[in-house]
Amino acid sequence: MDSAAFQRATGVSRETLERLEIYDQLLKKWQKAINLVGPRTVAQSWERHFLDSAQLYALAPEPARTGVWLDMGAGAGFPGLVIALLGARHVHLVESDLRKATFQREVIRATGAAATVHAARMETLARFPVDVITARAFAPLEKLLAMAYPFWSDKVVGLFPKGRDVELELTEAAKYWKMQMELLGSRTDGTARILRIAALSQADRQ
Repeated sequence: MDSAAFQRATGVSRETLERLEIYDQLLKKWQKAINLVGPRTVAQSWERHFLDSAQLYALAPEPARTGVWLDMGAGAGFPGLVIALLGARHVHLVESDLRKATFQREVIRATGAAATVHAARMETLARFPVDVITARAFAPLEKLLAMAYPFWSDKVVGLFPKGRDVELELTEAAKYWKMQMELLGSRTDGTARILRIAALSQADRQ
């Protein structure tokens, strides 16, 4: 998949595509010095990273989709910076690796993405209101929910891409958390699933 195929798959405007192309160019440039993404995925970035991120934007319900997002363990900015460029009002990216946080800030500068980088660990971040929480390839579900919970409210939606071990992660998370959950298919990986969580509370433990 190239940028033109990405545009056909998502229907983004030419202006948005141009900003995403700047992001892709920076990714390839910085990847030479910093391990931002898996080396084998760089050549397939439009499908493996950009489309994989964009599908989360489409899965968020309105009006949350165009609200405030929190991206935990943002790494190279996926999905948060893609979400920001697609139309979210603002995205908060949390990344404790200072080099990756610097890369994210450079993408924001170059593309004008509506985003803020927090170069910190999730556990140290002061709470603020959000509409959608996401994390991609960051931590097991039980730990993701523990980090997300301080930011959760009745209106929050969680979107968490997971691999083939998602059922095992759900079983473990159920020991600690109660949730209203949907398990959705992925457009980019037939073995992957996306968890959409609409309610979250701590489980009663005996």
